[in-house]
Amino acid sequence: MVVVGAGLAGLAAAHRLISAGLRVVVLEAAPDVGGRLRTDEVDGYRLDRAPGVLTLDHDGTAFARLPALERLTLRPFAPGALLHCAGRTHRVAPRTAARGVAAGGPEAQAAGRGERRGRPERTAAEGPAGTDRRTRGARSARGALETARALAPAGALSTARALRGARTRADMSDVVGLARLRVALGRFASVPAQGLLSRPELPADQALSARGLPARPAQTLVRPLLTALLSDPALTTSSRVADWTLRGFARGGLGVPAGGQATVPELLAAALPAGTVRTGVRVTSVSTHAVETERHGTFGCEAVLVATGARSAAALLPGLRVPQFHPVTVLHHAVDEPLPPGAAGPSFTVCAERGAGRGGAEPDPVSHTWVASAVDPSRAEPGRTLVTSVVLGERSAEPPAALDKAARGQLAGVYGTSTDRWVLLAAYHDAEAVPAMPAPHDPRRPVRVLSGLYVCGEHRDTSSPRGALSSAERATEQILRDFGLPTVPRQLAEEVAA
Repeated sequence: MVVVGAGLAGLAAAHRLISAGLRVVVLEAAPDVGGRLRTDEVDGYRLDRAPGVLTLDHDGTAFARLPALERLTLRPFAPGALLHCAGRTHRVAPRTAARGVAAGGPEAQAAGRGERRGRPERTAAEGPAGTDRRTRGARSARGALETARALAPAGALSTARALRGARTRADMSDVVGLARLRVALGRFASVPAQGLLSRPELPADQALSARGLPARPAQTLVRPLLTALLSDPALTTSSRVADWTLRGFARGGLGVPAGGQATVPELLAAALPAGTVRTGVRVTSVSTHAVETERHGTFGCEAVLVATGARSAAALLPGLRVPQFHPVTVLHHAVDEPLPPGAAGPSFTVCAERGAGRGGAEPDPVSHTWVASAVDPSRAEPGRTLVTSVVLGERSAEPPAALDKAARGQLAGVYGTSTDRWVLLAAYHDAEAVPAMPAPHDPRRPVRVLSGLYVCGEHRDTSSPRGALSSAERATEQILRDFGLPTVPRQLAEEVAA
């Protein structure tokens, strides 16, 4: 049995096939395993080439079910996410998440509260704060407070404080909207997996108003959050995929692999029998009984599983559809000076309002950012700080120098400090970073081309690590069935991405 591609899907499939008693060879064109899950070491920093942020209830659970990844550690972000908008930062998290953090130590408690970079902190339910405590429209304020108390009893006190500081009715609306959003996310986390599948499928952008989320926060807060998690600025992604992603965020939060993305495929490859994985071998053609390579001859086999990216798979298997892609650029900055206390934590920060750029320039480029060394200290040497930022859409294709210049002004506002002395360590652009999943989207695309020839990868499922693993499970199950062998029980069957 030959597996073409030593990315996440190919390595996971090799484990399952070997556990079923088959002899497997994995051929990889690159000099290292991992596919897009790569981490570079630059001047003492560990830099991921792709965003690499996981929804822990979704991707993280899938990793946990692979015995070869028992030694993998996932570093969580602070619960929820920070939404930076109009100079203010709000923490958006389900009520259940906020309560869970409050039970921890001082650091965990601080992570669960709303923050304002370099300014006094506010709770997750609070909206824009103001020093002028004279509110307009006392009747509106009383009604808003009653609504907030009914929706979020645990946050009523903080909501009341925010309402007393609100200057306008719009501010009051934001306060109540955030309280409602917090409760709505908590309810969303409890929706059964099958409940998501029963909802009408729409483009995610159109579905925002039909998911029981408050209208204003849905557009100003949830939309940019989903944009960041899906790498899709236009939100053309299927609403079922978006729902699944939002549910994973609400249930488990976000995190990254300790040591960088490359740790995942490295652990998988190390757990395979010696000689199973052969790197630097470029495959030029495949058939049911042979694999031709560029410089390493022909590998005879009884079946072939193509586990490469979508475009490479289509080159080896003519007729396979190549999807559209979402481009991404990842910027890594070294920061020598300490960040302000309110900006140095392990939070996932979404730039909720990028608007027009400074001086009439283009809109600000960064979609989301985080202090990578705070989330995972192994990303930088002690005493050093690594900030990772992501640019999506057309702007991601700009030259690194221009993108870096545009990002610095934006990041200065987000982190509340000068970025003039930040050092750009790397700018990784990938025009085909994330396969698009527009509605209607089939998360169970066929993995059997014909008997003896199979395909798997995130492009056959959903554009996520869990999608890659799910497609690998379906492909190996089909291979074993065709070989007349007992199938290995599928571990992800109950929650294949919607």
